[in-house]
Amino acid sequence: MSLLDILRAPWALHPEKLDELQAIYATHLRGEKIDIEAVEARLGRPLANQEAGYEVLDSGVAVLTLDGVIAPKANLFMRISGGVSAQQAEQAVLTAMEDPAVRGMLTAIDSPGGAVHGTPELAAAMRRFGERKPLASVGTAVMASAAYWVGSAANAVYITGPTVTVGSIGIVARHDYTPNATGGQRTEITAGKYKRIASSDAPLTAEGQAYIQAQVDHLYQVFVDAVAENRGVSAEQVLEHMADGRVFTGNQAVQAGLVDGVATLDQLAAEMAKSPDRFVKRRKAQIVVANPPSKGAGAAPKDTQPVKGKSMSDPITRASLEQDHAPLFAALKGEFMALGAQAERERMAGVRAQVIPGHEALIEQLAADGKTTPAEAAMAVNAAHRTALAAAAAAHAKDAPPAAKPSMTPPGADPKGDGTAGAAKADAKAAAAGIVDIFKRANGG
Repeated sequence: MSLLDILRAPWALHPEKLDELQAIYATHLRGEKIDIEAVEARLGRPLANQEAGYEVLDSGVAVLTLDGVIAPKANLFMRISGGVSAQQAEQAVLTAMEDPAVRGMLTAIDSPGGAVHGTPELAAAMRRFGERKPLASVGTAVMASAAYWVGSAANAVYITGPTVTVGSIGIVARHDYTPNATGGQRTEITAGKYKRIASSDAPLTAEGQAYIQAQVDHLYQVFVDAVAENRGVSAEQVLEHMADGRVFTGNQAVQAGLVDGVATLDQLAAEMAKSPDRFVKRRKAQIVVANPPSKGAGAAPKDTQPVKGKSMSDPITRASLEQDHAPLFAALKGEFMALGAQAERERMAGVRAQVIPGHEALIEQLAADGKTTPAEAAMAVNAAHRTALAAAAAAHAKDAPPAAKPSMTPPGADPKGDGTAGAAKADAKAAAAGIVDIFKRANGG
């Protein structure tokens, strides 16, 4: 790729930053020397040209810093405005992936974006790393456009504070036509309809503008699809909540689903060392606030329109509702959770009302199981009570003394057969007669 190709290529970058960078490239193409000292004086700091690399902390967590504009052949302006070579950063990610000393990695990003060329490859390297080791990205000041393309490829995405800006998902391309300053005229002879349809040596025609717009639209869709895949949501959700070119600040980015939370770089490094499993699985964006759809390009269709690849006659499932209508799903989920909690409180109170003394433990067990109704609890506790009463009656019967056995000998019988019974009977008769005789004498008879 030539420098002219880079200069004219589409960028995922803030427009004002693009002005500065294209001026740097153009200066280099004209063969002019850039006054480094004057730039340092304007910035108030010395300039440095450093290749992308990573630092491994004692915990085994690597920190890769991406600071400045992301672009191919970025060494041309890294000393001027800071920058990241997409190729060097990609190589650093792949090297860290194979480095046995690296247990996981944090990508610290402070970048307004950059060129489209090289960005998808860097993001793909990030995804490969995240499939092998814990990976999170954190925006430290700005994580916009191409920088967010790269950052969203991590398993988790964070910002360090409430003033960090995120987003600006979009593509910009420019056509500059400046007639020759000396008054000369250049004539181009080409073959192929599109070879010079948007030449910088002639004013842009309507056909040329349409051609550039088609290129930008295609790259924009690639960008949106990449963010959707990285964040685990649909392209329609990205278009509606994240990708109309807006910049989100702090908690706005969290609510839009662009990032997963707020944490400092030190906090994330400590957490990754302590609980690496939290950064192994790719996070799914949680969109908690429905941002108003943009009236500009890329506005998502309303819910009344069919989702791409689906028809209005397709049945709505829980998965499709969560995937295609996240704000509605979140609202309904919150309402249902509140209703469910109230119903559970009422169920537990009804179960506890069926208590019978001595069966408190059973009632608490039924109240805690999450399913027993008050009527079922009443039946269960009554059955348990009847069983307890029956067991008590059986125990009392077992403890009582045995009853006396009735005599089976008929009156006058001699069970032993030795005459003792007859003698006893005669003695008893004589005794009775004696008592009668005594009674008669006492009464004068």
